[in-house]
Formats: sequence, C-alpha cells, structure tokens
Amino acid sequence: MAKEPRPVEELSLWDDAQAMITKARAEGIDTVHERLQQQTPHCKFCELGLSCRNCTMGPCKITAKAPRGVCGADADVVVARNFGRFVAGGSAGHSDHGRDLIEVLEAIVEGETKDYKITDEPKLRRIAEEVGVVAIAERDIIDVAKDILEVFFGDFGSRKKQVSFLSRVPQKRKDIWNKLGMTPRGVDREIAEMMHRTHMGCDNDAPNTMLHAARTSLADGWGGSMIGTELSDVIFGTPSPSMSEANLGVIKEDKVNILVHGHNPVVSEMILAAARDPEIIAEAKALGATGINIAGLCCTGNELLMRKGIPMAGNHLMTELAIITGAVEAVVVDYQCIMPSMVQIAGCYHTRFIDTAQKARFTGAIHYDIHPSNALEQAREIVRLAVQAYAERDPSRVDIPCEPVKIMTGFSNEALISAMGGTLDPLIQAIVAGDVRGAVGIVGCNNPKIKQDSMNVGLAKELIKKDILVIVTGCVTTAAGKAGLLVPEAIEMAGPGLKKVCGALGIPPVLHYGSCVDNARILQLCAALANELKVDISDLPVGASSPEWYSEKAAAIGLYAVASGIYTHLGHPPNILGSETVTNLAVSGLEDLVGASFVIEPDPVKAAELFDIRIKAKRKGLGLSE
Repeated sequence: MAKEPRPVEELSLWDDAQAMITKARAEGIDTVHERLQQQTPHCKFCELGLSCRNCTMGPCKITAKAPRGVCGADADVVVARNFGRFVAGGSAGHSDHGRDLIEVLEAIVEGETKDYKITDEPKLRRIAEEVGVVAIAERDIIDVAKDILEVFFGDFGSRKKQVSFLSRVPQKRKDIWNKLGMTPRGVDREIAEMMHRTHMGCDNDAPNTMLHAARTSLADGWGGSMIGTELSDVIFGTPSPSMSEANLGVIKEDKVNILVHGHNPVVSEMILAAARDPEIIAEAKALGATGINIAGLCCTGNELLMRKGIPMAGNHLMTELAIITGAVEAVVVDYQCIMPSMVQIAGCYHTRFIDTAQKARFTGAIHYDIHPSNALEQAREIVRLAVQAYAERDPSRVDIPCEPVKIMTGFSNEALISAMGGTLDPLIQAIVAGDVRGAVGIVGCNNPKIKQDSMNVGLAKELIKKDILVIVTGCVTTAAGKAGLLVPEAIEMAGPGLKKVCGALGIPPVLHYGSCVDNARILQLCAALANELKVDISDLPVGASSPEWYSEKAAAIGLYAVASGIYTHLGHPPNILGSETVTNLAVSGLEDLVGASFVIEPDPVKAAELFDIRIKAKRKGLGLSE
C-alpha cells in the first residue's frame, strides 16, 4: 500500500518549491521526496555504521548477540572503517575537481586551448610566491605557470612531506599535526592509504583510523580544494561584489532557458560564452524567443554567480523542481550532486539533459565529451540543441511560480580585504571592539530528511542577531538569498554591532563566499587572521556549520574544519553512532587533540546558542571583552 505523501508545507521553506512539488504530483512525477518515503524506514545497522561489506566473508552486521564480524572486527573498527571510506570519497570528489583545474592550466601553458586563458595574472604570481616559485615581474607568466603546474601536480603525489599550501597555516597548527602524524603529504597518497587501512586485516584500531581520516580530509581542504579554488580564480577571474537574482523566477518564459549544474566552472563558463554568441541568439529569436537565458543550480551555479552575476535557479532540492516549471530547454551538467532522476524528469518534458564528463555519465543523457581543446565548439553545439528544443516547449505546461529576489554576491578574500582598504586590520579592530563578535561559515547541502533550508536559514538569522558574521557557500547561498539575507538591507535583521560594521561597508551581514569547494577560502581567511594575531586557528572566535548536509564531501569538509581547529556543527550525525569510541572522539576527544570538535544539534536556535557560548569563550581566551 502506497504511503500518503507528506504535505508540501513540511517539505520546504519556499513557496516556489511547494508549488512545483504540487505540480509534479498532479502530473504524476516522483521527486526526491516521494523516493525518500519509498526508501524508509532505513536500515538501522547502516544508519549506525554497524554494517560492513568490505569483503565477501560478509556482509556483516554488529549486534549484541554478534558483537564481532566474521573477521573479528568489533563495532568500533567497523564504524571507523566505514567513516574513513566515507571521508576518502568526499576528499576524492573535491580534490579531483582541483586536479581538473590543474589540467586546464596545463592546456593553457602548452598551447592546447584557445578557449581558456590566464585571467588574473597578479593572483597567479602571488600564489607562486606562496608555494616557492620565483614569480618576479620580469618572468614570463607562462614560465611561472609551468613551475606552478609541477608544484600542484606534486601535491597529488607521494613524494612530498606536505602539500604546498601549508605555507599558509600557522606554525602552532602545523606543530599539532606533526605531533599527531596528521600532516597531509599528498592528496592521492592519503586517499589511497585510507582505502588500504580499511581493507580487512589492516588498521584495526578505531582512533588510529580516525586520525588518518582527518589527515585525508586535510589533504583535501589545504590541498585539492584550495588548488581548485585558487586556479579557478586565476583562469576565470577572482570574484568581486555584484548584484544578481535567485529562485525559480530567474527562469524566463520568453527565453531559451539553459540551466548549468554540478561543480566545475570549466564547462559552464563555455556554455555562457556560447549563449552570448550573436549568431546563436539570432537563431533563438527566429524561433520566437527573445533571447537565451543561463541560470545556475548548486555549485556550478555558484561559480558563475560569483564571477559573472549569472542568477541562481536553486540549490540541491530545487534541481528537479526547476525542470518541472516546463520552461527549461536544457540542463547541462558536469559532476557531483546531480540526481540521476533528473534524466527521467527531463524526459517528461521537452528538456534536453546533457552530460559532459567521462567521470559522470548518466544513462539516458545526451553526451558531449568536453576537453580544453574543444570546449567552446562543443558548448556552441549544446546551446544550439537547447535553442532547437524551444520549438517543442508546451506553453500549457509552463508554470514559473514567483518573481526573483535580489542578492549580492561575489565575495572573496581579495574582495573583502579590498573593501577594508587593503588590510585585515579593520576586521580585527571590529572583532576586538566586539562589533563583530566572531564569524561562522554555514556551508553544504540540502537533505530531504529536513524541511528544505529551514535549518540553513534559521541558523543564519539567529547568528547575525548575535553580531556574528556569517559566511555562506554552496547550497546555503540560495537559501540565504531567498531569505533576504544576501543584500545590504539585511543589516536590519542583525545585531547593533554587525549592523554598524556592515552598514559602513555597504555589505550584507551574510557574505556569499562561493561554491562548496571554496570553503578553502574560509580556511585561508582563518589562517590569515591567526597569523596576523600570532595565535592558532583554534584560538579564534570562529565556527563552521553544515546544518542540512548529506554527502561524503560534506563529511570531509567538516572533518578538515575540525582538524584545522574550527568548532563544527552538524544538523544530524554521520553514521557513527554505533561506536561509542568513535562518537566520543568526534564530539569531545578531538577537542583535546586538535582544539576543536563536532557538535550535533538539529535545532537552529540551540545551535546558535552553542556558537554564542563558544565565541564568548574564545574571545575571553584572547583577552577580548564582550
């Protein structure tokens, strides 16, 4: 017997989402919410992390009557193994994104592409100096880039003692990592070792496995992810503040609508360039459209949003619903966080679903194999395909449920420092004075188990009331934007100190810092503040949160934040509660080792109170008054 669908008001905070879920149900189309109901109740052993299928002597599940698997592994070992592999998967995702950017830079250096170029030359020279490459003005920029390629490709290997961007890390933090054997040496090395350690008969000491999980995540945060962020800026431009729009209202009834989705700007930048080709625009107008509209989903959307001001149609739980408007001609994807269901939903309309990466193929999709050497040519073909689809649109099925809201976007460390006159001193002075009591990065995903964006928005609102600056990335961006938090006028929702500081700078109390790979920007900012104050990152009045997380990448992000000394909140626990040892290490034991820990709290108001207590303690530790 089919379960009664949950009321749409319980599924999402947003009117546009509720309207599209209602439309989908009327048209007989299942979305993530129906599929979640079909999959519940979930296996309790899997939820607790107590099931193991790492070999064919199993699969095993740990119970009171069977406290050890066939190999003899107990609950602690099984949970640690599972979590270690989970973190390895997340670290691989963001770090492989970084590798793709290195390969694009390599194509530029070797003259294999005319579609991409070095856009921010000064930033490339600054990065070069940080990682030990001679970057004097007299050196040709291509020669500098060649040397950087060797350094960054080396960060993925096994010959180094540490990844290059540890040059940014305070010495006190590096000393902690060295003492614990957590210094990240190479991205691929740590991931491969994590897989080796969790093979049957290898690492069977849960705390030891967890320490290497932390090391693996650090290789992502300070290695692969940071490389991805910095080279994206070098190639596509370093973000600076601009205005844009968000929600399903950015889809236009009178235009050819193309949505870009995934995480890597390498493809989406070319789709945008092709969509601005006068010849292709003329083809769209010949079919009755007024033009071609590019809008973003998830983190690929964030990449275009922060650099080009391209509007955001939605975050993770809006991706299916955007198609259900009936006005989308094409969805063009690269990789990560793309629901396979989108292919089936696109098939219910005239929408073309197009994949572009060999590492992320979707059965039923139209495939274009995009490389640096053919990117713009392939992008033109894709945009023309979308234009042709416009002729097949059924106007009777079009429903765009709202008008877009304004957002301010494009903050980066460079932009923030520039707004403060070229130095961090004004921010430090505001922190010392208590006008900005601290800062929290709210990052990550949506999870259909949680009312969409209720925790993301609820926590942000509570924090800014307490004069705590909020920095958002990834899917939280769209949530904050739709809630009116990403415009300067949002200072009216902030405490008096934050209102004064942000009002003087003309910025919102919630700053958009990019896609989820750009959490590396937040790490860099924390390190810069700690270096300026000559303290460790763990001494700062800062925190991190992923209230509605779901993915392996989010677990890796949370762990590298904690391992870097940043107190980190999750709205629900990872699958570790089956081990008291692993759970206690995560929520308390890591505090003694690395100066930070995880905290689990599903209530955003209570989570904000926990951050408030933490920030008060850290301010007191620095000798700062409230």
